[in-house]
Amino acid sequence: MKLCISALSVVLVLLFVSAAPQLAAKNVKQPQATVVRAADLLSFDHYLKTCPQAEGIIQQKTGDWIQKDFTLAASIIRLHFHDCAVRGCDASILLNHQGSERRAFASRTLRGFQVIDDIKAELERQCPKTVSCADILTSAARDATIIAGGPFWQVPFGRKDGRISISREADSVPQGHENVTALIEFFQARGLNMLDLVTLSGAHTIGRSSCSSFKYRLSNFNGTRKPDPSLNSMYLNNFLKKKCQKDLDLIYLDAITPKTFDTQFYSNLHKKLGLLSTDQLLKSDVRTGPFVAALASQPSLFESQFAVSMVKLGNVQVLTRPNEGEIRVNCNFVNA
Repeated sequence: MKLCISALSVVLVLLFVSAAPQLAAKNVKQPQATVVRAADLLSFDHYLKTCPQAEGIIQQKTGDWIQKDFTLAASIIRLHFHDCAVRGCDASILLNHQGSERRAFASRTLRGFQVIDDIKAELERQCPKTVSCADILTSAARDATIIAGGPFWQVPFGRKDGRISISREADSVPQGHENVTALIEFFQARGLNMLDLVTLSGAHTIGRSSCSSFKYRLSNFNGTRKPDPSLNSMYLNNFLKKKCQKDLDLIYLDAITPKTFDTQFYSNLHKKLGLLSTDQLLKSDVRTGPFVAALASQPSLFESQFAVSMVKLGNVQVLTRPNEGEIRVNCNFVNA
């Protein structure tokens, strides 16, 4: 009888030992597959071995152009925004063919294309088929900011250039007459939040706008036969009405310190000196107004947040995987 019990005990032990791994497997959480975002594949040392002089070339060339024409600083930053706002930061805004983003009505006042072409030509001489146009534009926007007196930030590299550019998609980029809700939704669709919206709008501290973007505010605003009441009357009558004679006439977005990268742009909004209605609405809207007030009173906060928001902008929908995009030889055309 004892022998039978002993034998039974051995069998039960063996059954438990054999079943233990299966029981443990049921109780232990299995590791989840890690999702790698496209932006995670960017790196600061992407060109370290293949073209270590890339950043230096971009910085030198950008500086040379801006030294000749300071207004190009804002133009390069704006060009970068328009690129990232459509299909992500893939240099699709640079493609120059019938029906491309560059040929869109919304892109008619964009500038800086020659700067990027010049940089690309030099990089092709020194590092053929290596540095993408998307990386050039992203880095040049950073360098333009620094030259204008703004903050520094590190630019991660490794973006590929897109092969698709469609004119009608460019017309979705904000043109200065949208409401705040539309702006918030536009930014959120690209992974950017309200703070990014208000902060990146601060680039208007050195930018210009064509009169066509705001002339509807000068008279018969919304069919009222009167100017926009949110526009400072002295600014309107003594300056804007005299300077805006043609649609393509250009006016500085910051009426006080147009060539200084500072927080005056935000302070202007408190005085109804916002040139674009979209800028002025950032001050009056309860959702974005507190950000305007904070950035206006804290220059160091604006500079640090501008760097953060520009990094986020430069990472929007980037093409980094092996089967995505290409390295264009000429930024104006897809490779043959």
